[in-house]
Amino acid sequence: MIKNKKAAPRAKKEKTPKKAARPRNAGPKRPERILADTSVIIDGRITENYAGKGVEILIPNAVLQELEHQANVGKSIGNEGLDELAKLQELNKKKRIKLEFVGEQVGEKDIKQAYLGKIDAIIRKLANDYGATLITSDKTQASVAKVMDIPCVYYEPIIAGAEKTKLSFEDYFDKTTMSVHLKEGLKPYAKKGGPGDWKMVEVGRKPLDKDYLNSIIDEIIEEAHRERGLLEIDRKGCTIAQVGPYRIAITKYPFSETTEITIVRPIVKLDLDDYPLPEKLRNRLAKKAEGILVVGPPGAGKTTFAQALAEFYAAQGKVVKTMEHPRDLQVSDIITQYGPLDGSMRNTGDILLLVRPDYTIYDEIRKGPDFIVFEDLRLAGVGMVGVSHAAAPIDAIQRFVGKVELGVIPQVVDTLIFIRGGRVDTVLTLNIAVKVPTGMTEQDLARPIVEVRNFDTGDLEYEIYTYGEEVVVIPVKEVAKKAEKEFAAVSDELTDKILSIAPSARVENVGKNVTVYAPERSIKRLIGRAGQVVNALEKEFGVRINIVPAAQEPGSGGGSGSGSELKVRGTGKSINIDLGKHNKGKYVKIYAGEEYILTALVNNKGMITVKRKARNGKKIGRAMDSGIPITYEFAY
Repeated sequence: MIKNKKAAPRAKKEKTPKKAARPRNAGPKRPERILADTSVIIDGRITENYAGKGVEILIPNAVLQELEHQANVGKSIGNEGLDELAKLQELNKKKRIKLEFVGEQVGEKDIKQAYLGKIDAIIRKLANDYGATLITSDKTQASVAKVMDIPCVYYEPIIAGAEKTKLSFEDYFDKTTMSVHLKEGLKPYAKKGGPGDWKMVEVGRKPLDKDYLNSIIDEIIEEAHRERGLLEIDRKGCTIAQVGPYRIAITKYPFSETTEITIVRPIVKLDLDDYPLPEKLRNRLAKKAEGILVVGPPGAGKTTFAQALAEFYAAQGKVVKTMEHPRDLQVSDIITQYGPLDGSMRNTGDILLLVRPDYTIYDEIRKGPDFIVFEDLRLAGVGMVGVSHAAAPIDAIQRFVGKVELGVIPQVVDTLIFIRGGRVDTVLTLNIAVKVPTGMTEQDLARPIVEVRNFDTGDLEYEIYTYGEEVVVIPVKEVAKKAEKEFAAVSDELTDKILSIAPSARVENVGKNVTVYAPERSIKRLIGRAGQVVNALEKEFGVRINIVPAAQEPGSGGGSGSGSELKVRGTGKSINIDLGKHNKGKYVKIYAGEEYILTALVNNKGMITVKRKARNGKKIGRAMDSGIPITYEFAY
């Protein structure tokens, strides 16, 4: 009996798996396939949110190329992104995620011009082609994805708020630490103390290795991408970051021979009241000074004083802005801090000209364009406070020479404050005058001169002027001392000759400027016919001789207007005052009785000419009509 075989079961037709429908909106449910763009790889969001979740992670090859390019040109974010991909690859090997690189390679031009959006467009297309959810921290990328109906999860950029963590390098700081210096192969050092009294001390026992320094660098770069941080410069071998109050310079090979991190932090914040300033200086800062230069050597406290000035002006109700690169001034919120716009302080200056603040604090004036921007803003009427490095006060002014027209310098900088050891050491003021430079005697050498005077004493410290095609900076006191020393050898002989002509005269000399106080009866003999005697003495001894009536000698009882009466005559539209050819090239003060009229330079004919219709001319005319004597005294 043949048993019927049981019919073999029909093979089931394999069903082709349907493609999962793309989610229209990214909801709370975590997607099974995601595609990451550059932004979330750099900030570590993929590892943080998707590791060990059984998610398939797609990385565009274009993103890998972009990160590689950034790393090759020395940008820290490139290395940071590559480190993140390495972590993902380790998770892939451990089967905690599924990692796949997708898409084609892109051209070098597209990588260099990633900011134009070409790579972002490639990323969106890959997300659409693979049915993946796009993960990004780029607001623009997320917005475009929404417009194109591409599923997208947008993560807000990481914000460091009250929950901010302490960074590793902060362990090296205490209340007296201004800067920390970490270098591969050396123990960590810190600069501690106070302004003008710094010491380098060890703050660790073991030399630092490269891995440890790289871990600190990773922390710094991550923090610099958050709200309280800013990456100011990121170039091959050099990165400058600002993280909270810390200004951080990171250098690597080939820029430096090894890895080094320098972290600087201001240790004090002072008000202007904390400085023992004379009332005279406070009044100048409050009412008159509008072109201020704060200078001093590194670590002297320049920035601290500039911050105090900023707060001082803000407290007066002034609109105050700052220009900084990097932005590290510690000022109140009412003061807006600007950096270089599109990498240029000139662009920032253009914006400030539209904003028109009352005062602008310009930190770190070093390069040629900085001086030009400072000048433009000051001449536009903006009060300026500049901060610059200088070993001596005059050095800071000399840095303006050649970058700013000489005659304009007193309008750009009217007050210079030199800081040493955290205190105001020297204050200088600048003004312009037309005169014969110190050390010269010929009147035809008179020229515009920038006078630099000590604010406290009023003493002339320096003269700056052009001589031929050169700009000359003369230390007046040193020149006077040298001239006085050179003249000492002939001084006695000259005095003997003057006394032989006028026995009752008194001779006083400062360098090669000689003043002779003589009785009225002796003045004519000293001058000689047409000035022959005095001119011969000046030529023989190489000096300039001023002959003054003894009645005008200080302490003699004479006063303003007590000199010899002058010959004054009116000729048509002018009034001519005759002082004699022996006084040519001298500055004299003219008085009508006891009333001061004017100070003027005696011309080569020994005359001062005043227009009759001018205000001073009318005063002299009225005095002549009233019989009031016109007298004079020398202005120096």
